Amino acid sequence: MPLLDAYGRPVKQAELTQPKAEAGITGVRQPFVASVAYGLTPQRLSSILRACDQGDITEYAKFAEEMEERDPHYSSVLGVRKRAVSGVEPTVTPASESARDVEIAEAVQERIAEDDLFPDLVEDLLDGLGKGFSVVEINWAKTARQWWPQSYDWVTQRHFKFDKETGRDLRLIDEADPANGIPLEPFKFAIHRPKLKSGLTCRGGLARIAAFGWMCKSYSLKDWMAFVETYGLPLRLGRYGPEATREDVEKLYLAVANIGTDAAAVLPKSMEIEFEQIASSGGDKPVFENLCRFIDEQTSKAVLGQTMTSDDGSSMAQAEVHDGVRHDIAAADARQVNATIARDVVKPFVDLNYGVQPKYPKLKIVIEEPEDVELAMNALPGLVAVGLKVKQSEVRSKLRFSDPEEGDELLGAPAPAQGTPPSAAPTPDPDPEDAEDEAEAANRGIFEPAPGLDADPAGFDPFGTADEIEAQMMAEWQEVTEEALTPIEAALAAATDYEDFRRRLAAIPEMPAGLLIDGLVKGLFKSRSTGDQRDG
Repeated sequence: MPLLDAYGRPVKQAELTQPKAEAGITGVRQPFVASVAYGLTPQRLSSILRACDQGDITEYAKFAEEMEERDPHYSSVLGVRKRAVSGVEPTVTPASESARDVEIAEAVQERIAEDDLFPDLVEDLLDGLGKGFSVVEINWAKTARQWWPQSYDWVTQRHFKFDKETGRDLRLIDEADPANGIPLEPFKFAIHRPKLKSGLTCRGGLARIAAFGWMCKSYSLKDWMAFVETYGLPLRLGRYGPEATREDVEKLYLAVANIGTDAAAVLPKSMEIEFEQIASSGGDKPVFENLCRFIDEQTSKAVLGQTMTSDDGSSMAQAEVHDGVRHDIAAADARQVNATIARDVVKPFVDLNYGVQPKYPKLKIVIEEPEDVELAMNALPGLVAVGLKVKQSEVRSKLRFSDPEEGDELLGAPAPAQGTPPSAAPTPDPDPEDAEDEAEAANRGIFEPAPGLDADPAGFDPFGTADEIEAQMMAEWQEVTEEALTPIEAALAAATDYEDFRRRLAAIPEMPAGLLIDGLVKGLFKSRSTGDQRDG
């Protein structure tokens, strides 16, 4: 049976090592093109978008690329969104635990996931975020026993057309059929179509959303520069009296003109030059700056889903929560790229080397949601103190600490000093009568309930075995933990979101631990008393 791609088309293995979409000066795929953004007018932008709606994406692809080159803000936020995914290391999971599937997964890990070219592949695929789609040509290499991707070449969107029947089938512009294009060679191209909106691919892309604002911003910047050139510098005004001769007037004019370029002039004592400062309009911020900032904020919302880390007006706490790209957007981008790489890179690699498989290894880029590690670590001691049991491995994983191995030098709490501390003063021998009074007072404090508490519900016995002591203390665990956890549960129930819960948790004045302390003191005293009796 012939080898088929994901769309059921037969694969011609002899064609896989040959370049198919490279540009050339003498061909129909030109490497250099004229600018379409220079001198852009609303009418010109409208015609570009209308042509794109009809499937002719050539001018739109040029314009989308120039937007990234000409606008620092748009280029920056689009780059942040791309690198939120391309900067994450992928993982490969075998299709099953069988030796064959594990072998295939290891080959995918070595040849694709761990290859130095993989981050560039992901970033080139994510170029489709701005332009609606992206195509990367896979240059295969082979030996007698193995195929592998030797390189990935990004292909400009200008070299493609959509079919006229459905508007969905992507075709390569070629000399064989310049008007309609030719079908793409199976196993030769990775095609990524980000799902930013429903509808035809040619009508997608963030560049289409930002296009009108980009044009308005370019107009505002030009007007702003003209305003600064005209009114940003003080007006040089030379005055002369009725006694001035024609020669005096010419000297004054030359002096005023030279101050504009040389900032220096020589005048007779009878002449005077004044510098008139032009008052700015539009309040504290000129209208041009306000418009440019507004357009940048709208662009940030469209690309990143938020403005807190890309524009002014955000606090440090807000920036920590919204770190770069909104998490749901980055996770969706990663999920869609995973599907493209699985279909157009992993499956061809496996089929060429191992044949068609019922299931394929999963190569995934996982975007983890950021968590407040500091809050968790601050709450951990109090929760452990009230009886919550936590695995050390989970704490280490949150802090990204490795598990210690045998022979490692470990950090830990200092061991208690043996004997009397050197700094402690010698304790004088107690008076027998005073010692007896202190023991009686201590017993009253331990065996009598604390103020505001009922008598011991477990019927505390001052003496008993170690098992009995443990059983009596464990019988009270629910009452002890309820006292400490009640304010935490109340804060959680009243909170409206994560930040609100964090504020309410920090506002708890002091962790209530009366029952916990009372139980620990009783248990300690009882254990000590039992030990003293046995020693006696």
